Amino acid sequence: MSYRDLASRQVLTWACTAVGARMPVAMAPLALVFLARERPGGYSLGAILAAAYVIGEIVGAPVLGMRLRPERARAHLAAGLGCGALGFAGPGLLPDAHPLVLGVFAVVAGAAPAAATGGLRTLLTSLVPERAAAQALSAESMLTAGVWAVSPAAVAGLALGVAPRVPLLLAAVLMASSVACLWLLPAGWGADDTGARAGVSLSRILTGAWPVYVTGAASLTLLGLTELVLPALLEQRGIGVGWSGPLLTGMAVGGGLGAFVYGLRAWPGRLRHRSVVLMAGTSACVTTAALTPYAAGIAVALVVGGTLQSGAMLTRNLSLREVLPPGALAAGYSVMYAAAGAGYAATGSLAGALLRVVAPSGAILAGVGLTLVLAGIGWWGEGRYAGRSGEGVDFAVTGGLVGSRSVGPGAEGAAIRRRSDPEGRL
Repeated sequence: MSYRDLASRQVLTWACTAVGARMPVAMAPLALVFLARERPGGYSLGAILAAAYVIGEIVGAPVLGMRLRPERARAHLAAGLGCGALGFAGPGLLPDAHPLVLGVFAVVAGAAPAAATGGLRTLLTSLVPERAAAQALSAESMLTAGVWAVSPAAVAGLALGVAPRVPLLLAAVLMASSVACLWLLPAGWGADDTGARAGVSLSRILTGAWPVYVTGAASLTLLGLTELVLPALLEQRGIGVGWSGPLLTGMAVGGGLGAFVYGLRAWPGRLRHRSVVLMAGTSACVTTAALTPYAAGIAVALVVGGTLQSGAMLTRNLSLREVLPPGALAAGYSVMYAAAGAGYAATGSLAGALLRVVAPSGAILAGVGLTLVLAGIGWWGEGRYAGRSGEGVDFAVTGGLVGSRSVGPGAEGAAIRRRSDPEGRL
C-alpha cells in the first residue's frame, strides 16, 4: 500500500478539478454572510441565505446523485457544476437584488453541483488500482482539509479588503474552471450491473446502507457543533474570540494529517470497529475541549480530534465501497453528503436552542452525547445486518444480489442483509 500509485497525470488533473468544485462549497456560507452584512437585515439575512444554500445541497445531493449514470457521468457533472457557477455568479453580479432573488441563486448554487462530491470521489477511485482505494480516499480527504483550511481566510480577506461580492465571483470562476478540467478526465467509470439484473432498485440498495450514513453523519455533526459553539466557548473561558479562526484551522490541519496517516498502512480490525474507536476518541477530544479552561488545551484537543475524525470518515467511505455495487457508489456518496449536511443543519439548530438555556460547554457535551447515541445506532445496524463475504463472492443487499469486491487488507467484506445475522452473534 503506497501513495506512489496516485502519482499520475490524471490524478493531478482530478485534483485541480476537485479544488475548483469544492473551494466554492467551502466558501459559500461565509461569503453569503459577508455579502448581506451591510444590507438591511444584515447578519440575519446572511444566515437565511446560507441556510438556503445548505438546503439546496441537502435536497440536490441525493436527487441528482441517484440520476448520475456511470457511463455518462462527465456530462452530468459538467451540467451541475456549470449551473452552480451561475448560481454563485448571480449574487456576485447582483448584490443589491431582492432577498428572494438572492435566495433562489443560493439554492441553485447549493443544489446544482451537489452530486459532484460523490461523482468526483467515484471517478478518483476509478483512476487508481483497486489496491490504492484507501490511499486515494485519504488523498481526497487531505485535499478537502486544505480547501477548508484556506477558504475562511480567503473569504474574509477578499470581502473585507476588496468587496463583499468578490468571494462569490471567485467561487463562480473556480467552479467554471472545474467544468473545463472535467473534459481532461474520462467520461465515466465502469459499473457493475449485477444489482440491476437481480431487479433491485437503486433506492433499495441505497436504503440498505443506512447504518453507514448514520455513523458518517454523526462524525461530522460532532465537529460541526464544535465549530458553531467554539466562539461562545472561548468567551466563556475568557479567551479572545479571535482565536476561533486559528483553532479551527488547526483542526482542519489535523484532519489532513489524520487522512495521510490512515492511508499509510492497512489497519487491523473491521471497518465498523475502527469507526467506533475513532469516533470514541474524537468524542473524548471534543469533551476535553469543552471542559479545559486553557487555550492550549483546547487547541491540542481540536487538532487531535480533527485527526481522529478524519480517519472515522474514511472508514465510512470505505464501508460504502463494500456494501454498494460500483454503479451505486456515486449515489451512495451523494446520500452520505446529504446526510452530513442535514446533520450539520440540525446541529446549528440544536446549538442555537441549547445556548439559550445552558453554557457553551454544556451544549458541546450534549452534542457529544447525541453523537455517541448515533454512532451506537450505526454500529448496531452494521453488526445486525452486515455479513462477511469472501473475495469474489456475491452478497445480498435488501433482497437482491450485487457484486462484492475486496478493498484491501483489513476490509470487512461487509454486506447489508435483511432479517438475518450472518455472523451468528446477535
